Amino acid sequence: MIIPKSRVSKTSRLSPYIKGTYRRNSWIVAKDLPSSFKYATKGFIYAFISQRNFRIHVFLGLLVIALSIWLKLSFSNYAILFLTISAVLVLELINTSIEAVVDLAIGRRFHPLARIAKDCAAASVLVGAISSLIIFLLVLLPPILQKLGF
Repeated sequence: MIIPKSRVSKTSRLSPYIKGTYRRNSWIVAKDLPSSFKYATKGFIYAFISQRNFRIHVFLGLLVIALSIWLKLSFSNYAILFLTISAVLVLELINTSIEAVVDLAIGRRFHPLARIAKDCAAASVLVGAISSLIIFLLVLLPPILQKLGF
């Protein structure tokens, strides 16, 4: 199926990842567990390749993990940080999904409800990111200050 250029979102035109078999087979339901993992991995890779903010969140999450290992935090603090990082990444993936579905539904036309859907999805990521920053300060700042001798 060829999609007219006017119906293709800006993201899909820019990303070579979704061209070809990925788009043609996107309606197929996974029949086994390995296929489900394969499709989930493709979604993660797509988000990493096409979404700048997702890459930023992944990088910052890895940085926080490295910092927490250096600080030798307690197991419960590792769990808190891991859940926080995961929540922000999940929100970013949901935001990407909502944007793609809205673009698919309305194409290049403007609709106020589409704007609301996209803005609210982006706001959810912002709330998650701000919350993660607060958790970072609460969990990591005291050990950092202690390690630096303050």
